[in-house]
Amino acid sequence: MLNPRLSALISIVIGAALSRLVPHPPNVTSVASVALFSGAYFADKRLALAVPLAALLLSDSILGFYRHMEVVYLSFALVVCLGFTLSERPSVLRIATTAAAASTVFFILTNFGVWAFDALYPHTLQGLAECYLLALPFFAHTVIGDLFYTALLFGGFALLQNRFPVLRPALIQTFSRG
Repeated sequence: MLNPRLSALISIVIGAALSRLVPHPPNVTSVASVALFSGAYFADKRLALAVPLAALLLSDSILGFYRHMEVVYLSFALVVCLGFTLSERPSVLRIATTAAAASTVFFILTNFGVWAFDALYPHTLQGLAECYLLALPFFAHTVIGDLFYTALLFGGFALLQNRFPVLRPALIQTFSRG
């Protein structure tokens, strides 16, 4: 049986990932924030990787699969790893800068994938630069979405932990009992 904290974390991750199914502006989604949140809060690193990627796969199975999904999934796996850096000492500044780094990882990898695997741009340094340049408006949306959903997930879970002590990590619960 799952403990209440793990159940809450899994529910939050799946719920947030499924928010992709509601209409939203291009690239303003919760997916990178879900990956970052999972890396920061799941004690089991395998679950931290598996749960958000499974939630992404579930939403992709509903929305439709697309070419070069492996690049997108790789970028989100790396974002989970960025989340690992937040597990020890999360702060508003560290969370915000890591969310911006997550947006950047996604931007760099997915646009490199478009350049490398598709014929939209010449496979030259100039073609790569053009690919990144034309994707900049989408990057702005990505950053906005990632910062918004990161604040929502991390802030919301902090409020839940304050309201429901059972959601706090076991170490904190032990010390808070006195």
